[in-house]
Amino acid sequence: MAEKQYDWKAIAQNPKFKELHHKKSAFLFGWWIFSTVYYFLLPIGAAYAPTLFKVKIIGVINFGYVFALSQFIVSWALAHYYAHVANKDFDRMTKALIDELHL
Repeated sequence: MAEKQYDWKAIAQNPKFKELHHKKSAFLFGWWIFSTVYYFLLPIGAAYAPTLFKVKIIGVINFGYVFALSQFIVSWALAHYYAHVANKDFDRMTKALIDELHL
């Protein structure tokens, strides 16, 4: 069975594709910067603000443990938010592009 051949250059030059690519790249780059900074706050904070990270929250649980566990929560929240935006915006833009190109 022969596969469909697509004109990838024409698709890449399409204004709707460019808009989709730009919006998705800007969204992902912004959240990548945020998550990288948030990730490195743990070792930097532990090194330069050890008294803050030793503050007891509940029993033997200190701020350092809470902050470390918050990274899992933030990662899951970002994944959930990305899925929401992708389903709401990126998928709609992709469908409009496919409809325009008759793929």
